[in-house]
Amino acid sequence: MTENNFIPKTYSNSIENGSFTWSSPSNIALVKYWGKKKDQIPENPSISFTLNNCKTTTSLSFTRKSDNESFSFDVFLDGEKKDGFKSKIETFFNRVEVYLPFLKDYHFKIETSNTFPHSSGIASSASGMSALALCLMSVEKELLNGPVISNAVEKSQENDPYFIQKASFLARLGSGSACRSLEGDLVVWGKHQDILGSSDLFGVKFPHQVHDVFKNYQDTILLVDKGEKQVSSTVGHNLMHGHPFAQERFKQAHENLGVIAEILQQGDLDKFIALVESEALTLHAMMMTSMPYFILMKPNTLQIINKIWAFRAETGSKVCFTLDAGANVHVLYPEQEAAAVIAFIENELAGYCQNGQFINDSIGFGAQLIMKSL
Repeated sequence: MTENNFIPKTYSNSIENGSFTWSSPSNIALVKYWGKKKDQIPENPSISFTLNNCKTTTSLSFTRKSDNESFSFDVFLDGEKKDGFKSKIETFFNRVEVYLPFLKDYHFKIETSNTFPHSSGIASSASGMSALALCLMSVEKELLNGPVISNAVEKSQENDPYFIQKASFLARLGSGSACRSLEGDLVVWGKHQDILGSSDLFGVKFPHQVHDVFKNYQDTILLVDKGEKQVSSTVGHNLMHGHPFAQERFKQAHENLGVIAEILQQGDLDKFIALVESEALTLHAMMMTSMPYFILMKPNTLQIINKIWAFRAETGSKVCFTLDAGANVHVLYPEQEAAAVIAFIENELAGYCQNGQFINDSIGFGAQLIMKSL
């Protein structure tokens, strides 16, 4: 499979206008991707839990225009026009135009909203870019194949694996981790010898049977810092170029993905905890040892981590944490521990969150087509 597989044949149908609405969730990496090559290719493979509640809903309305000289679009967040987002969308359109040659034929209205609070510190790029990619793929499907029998056909990934594969490929070109948000409950991105069908170009569902203990796993997101990210993801990934520990980190991630693939099948929660927490701290260690260097955790992040370790030692709980490239903490735990862990969070951890805020979530199963109008 190469990039050329995603360049479409001549479109056989013509559409004047229409709209599609998709929802797509965020995800949380267990084995982290940090560092990328040209064209959003990851330096190492990663695997993530797809979330269920933290999602973006995007409506894409389109109207054919008289010229096809340039991109034409407007972007709205929660009903408010956001011209500040246009440069990111234009960069995305430039990257994917060869794979979606209809982009300059239409004026697009992109309307998006998130279920999680604005400025909550949860990155919306994964959910947002994957939702947009799915809307664009729905347009292309109509241009290639004409009307489908029903919306359920497009909802069924099994009926059209190319559709979801190309959408993941396109989403990656907008935001690397977005390619892991289209399906669930576990998605691998990056070529790995133990994962059949894995690719640097798009995400794939974890192909092995997962132990029951990981079914409906819980993720409570503690909002330690809701401010703007200290360093952008792009800058952070670029810091891996020339990093003195980069090659060993990429090797470690390859090894850890092989290890966690076995853990997910066997259900060993102690090994899961050790690997996931180590991965989170390694990500932050790479940022602290880059040049320039950054400390992305806040004092309250460390307080929460120590509280989780103490709670686990005192109770035998299988709760653990992971981190993205920021201060917020994802608290992971089996569904059967939900009542005890949520009580622990409310009583002992919420005080370390900004305004006491946290979001209860669980693993989910990917994007959904909400509406189609032609």
